[in-house]
Amino acid sequence: MFRKFLPQEVNFFELFEKQAGYAVDAAQCFKEVTARGNIDEASLNKIRLIEHQGDDAAHTIIDQLNKSFITPFDREDIFSLAKELDDVIDMINTIVSRMSVYKLSGVNKNLIEFSLVIYDSTRAVAQAVKCLRNIKNAKAVNEYCVEINRLENVGDSMRDAVLAELFDTEKDPIAVIKWKEVYQDAETVLDICEDVAHVVGNILVKQA
Repeated sequence: MFRKFLPQEVNFFELFEKQAGYAVDAAQCFKEVTARGNIDEASLNKIRLIEHQGDDAAHTIIDQLNKSFITPFDREDIFSLAKELDDVIDMINTIVSRMSVYKLSGVNKNLIEFSLVIYDSTRAVAQAVKCLRNIKNAKAVNEYCVEINRLENVGDSMRDAVLAELFDTEKDPIAVIKWKEVYQDAETVLDICEDVAHVVGNILVKQA
C-alpha cells in the first residue's frame, strides 16, 4: 500500500535518447536551411519548436533527477549530459536565428559543408547516448566518441580555412563580421558535441 507514495521509476535513458533526437532534428533543420540558401518563417518556427522541445526534455531530466533516489549513473553526470545536449540544440538555434537577423541568404558552400559535419556529429552523439543503456556496448560507445572527436578536428580545420578565405575574398567589413560569427558558431556546435562525448566517456569509465 505504500508503493503509491514512492516516486515512480524514471527511465533516464529514454529521456536522454529523446533529447539527443532533438539535437539530430535541429541539425537536420540547419542542413535544410543551408541547402536552400534562405531562411523563411517556416524554418524559424521549426527550429524554435525543436529548441523548445529540447528545453522541455532537459527540464524534465533535471526535475526527475531532483526527485529520484536511485539513478543509473552519477547525478553530476546526468546533469552534465542534459546540459551539454541542450547546449547543442541551443547553439544550432542561435546560428539559424542569427542568419535570419543578419539577413544572410544565398547558397554558401562552406556553410553547407559545416551543416553536413554537424549533422554527422549529432547522429554519432545520438548513437553514443543510445548505447549507454548497456555497459556491454562500451566498445561501440567509444567508437562513436572517437568519431565525434574526429569531426570536431575536421571542424577546427574547416573554420580556419573558411575564415582565411573570407578575409581574403570579402571586401565588405560588415559581411566579414556576420559570416565570421556564423562560421565560429558552427564550429562551436562541434565543440559542444565533443563535450557530450567527454561526459559519455566519463560515465563509461565510472561504470567499468
